[in-house]
Amino acid sequence: MEWVVVISVLLMTTLSLFRVNVIVAIIISAVVAGLMSGLNIIESIEMLISGMGGQANTALSYVLLGAFAVAISYTGITTLLVNFLIRILTGKKTMLLLAIAGVASLSQNVVPVHIAFIPILIPPLLKLFDQMRIDRRGVALALTFGLKAPYIMIPAGFGLIFHGIILDGMTQNGADITLSEVSLAMIIPGLGMIVGLLIGVFFTYRKDKEALPDVEGMANIVKPIEEKVTFNTKHLLTIVAILGALIVQIITGNLVLGALTGLILMVAFFVVPFSKSDKIVADGVSMMSTIAFVMLVASGYGTILKETGAVDALVEVSSGFLGDNKILISFVLLLVGLVVTIGIGSSFGTIPIIAALFVPICLAAGFSPLATAALIGTAGALGDAGSPASDSTLGPTSGLNADGKHNHIWDTCVPTFIHFNIPLFIFGWAASLFL
Repeated sequence: MEWVVVISVLLMTTLSLFRVNVIVAIIISAVVAGLMSGLNIIESIEMLISGMGGQANTALSYVLLGAFAVAISYTGITTLLVNFLIRILTGKKTMLLLAIAGVASLSQNVVPVHIAFIPILIPPLLKLFDQMRIDRRGVALALTFGLKAPYIMIPAGFGLIFHGIILDGMTQNGADITLSEVSLAMIIPGLGMIVGLLIGVFFTYRKDKEALPDVEGMANIVKPIEEKVTFNTKHLLTIVAILGALIVQIITGNLVLGALTGLILMVAFFVVPFSKSDKIVADGVSMMSTIAFVMLVASGYGTILKETGAVDALVEVSSGFLGDNKILISFVLLLVGLVVTIGIGSSFGTIPIIAALFVPICLAAGFSPLATAALIGTAGALGDAGSPASDSTLGPTSGLNADGKHNHIWDTCVPTFIHFNIPLFIFGWAASLFL
């Protein structure tokens, strides 16, 4: 039983590397996990479907955030941003990648649209990337950094939710810790993300890369950039709507309410005509539906791993031979977190699972609450980058592959896995030993 998670996740990863559709790869891996756990095919499928509701709130959030992002784009404010980036950073590859990482970081805390901005902001820049001979794998790193590092390190927006989940998971399992201590514990692992980004931008993907030839039938899909757009009242009211969405999301901790508030304010302010609201929502659904459905299927996969006891068995076997060796315990727990998160594809969804398993082990081994928080937070964040089913990889691919010249696995998942999971693992391991 203890090898079910490992074999199933390796199968999903292998299928994805061979370019099998990610949804198909997850379903096959879920069925295999069910069969190995003693279920038959029908029972495995039924459990997969029953577990898909676990990410229903996330999927709905993404769809509404997609609609909110489309509404923001409708006002032309994103065109202002694109034109600014082109005007200031054309010919400055490194600065452009760092600027994209900065803009992506804002999507977690200041403008809480998460990945929904990517299909709107990135496609107009693709021709510029090709002209500047930018390696799109570097852009994928910049985007994934912005989608992960802020929630790991900053207790605001999505970060407040992430740190709160860690806090709840620890206190519910007997640990004594505060939210500020959780945030302090996550600073060191977050520094690993910064190191990974700098290595990728300044070394790995700094060299020029010739653009791939245009894909037949997709050459004109990317819309041209409007040259003359000036800041006006609509843009000001759009910023007010964005702030309203942010405030509601922070107060309620609910992304659905935040996105809905933003949409309602934009219609109420006549920034978006009411007659266009149906089309905007439909475009938002169209833009985010694939990612939302992958998250639903990944949730069902996670349910099979949890309900069959496969995750529990893996942790029990891992802890059984560790004794009280903190160095070895933290290494193995992080490795378990990496495997589980790659399979489930969600840091936020992984934390409650691993917190229930890690806290008793850490308390027994004498880890401090700060060290335990660093272990749990890092173990949950590991695998978010690099997972074929993660929104942190699906989002960047959705924008970079708008012209059909970017592969999800080899151009997004593999580079982000190498540059982020390795330093995150090392820094999280160090934090668990020195805090």
